Amino acid sequence: MSETQQAIVAGGCFWCTEAVMKDVIGVHEVESGYIGGDVPDPTYKQVCTGSTGHAEGVRVTFDPDAISLGQLYDVFLGTHDPTQLNRQGGDVGTQYRSAIFPLDDTQRAEAEAAIERWNADHDGQSAVTTIETGEWYPAEDYHQEYWEGEGQRNPYCQAVIPPKLMKLRKSFQKYLKEDA
Repeated sequence: MSETQQAIVAGGCFWCTEAVMKDVIGVHEVESGYIGGDVPDPTYKQVCTGSTGHAEGVRVTFDPDAISLGQLYDVFLGTHDPTQLNRQGGDVGTQYRSAIFPLDDTQRAEAEAAIERWNADHDGQSAVTTIETGEWYPAEDYHQEYWEGEGQRNPYCQAVIPPKLMKLRKSFQKYLKEDA
């Protein structure tokens, strides 16, 4: 196994993105958090107002020998709607924007290439996914591994997460963990 890498993405509700990424091969850890804003160490309540500038995101720790960064970005773009500006379904506001937060120039180039691939594969549609920088702040403990716990009983999660997981299973079967 090679040394793990990290990638940070935001695609709407972080509970949803976390649930998807946890089922991807090579992914060792997914942490929900906030990025891209201008308030140090924001709380969920603050981010939900949309006034801090942060996005709900996930920091994914993965093995690049099992899945490349480009493939991980492809899964990310393919399991949410990157054409919706500042929203995902019923979640509306800049905190639900579609964004990639590269950690270096190589990740930035991979993010640009992934968005170009998505646009080329979706004739007539364009991703509004932004490429941004920002400081990462982990979300409160109760947001971590949310789908595996409280999310199973949350009506919002029950309505939104299973379709994303089905999209993962249908469109990205070769990137699924065996037990997913």
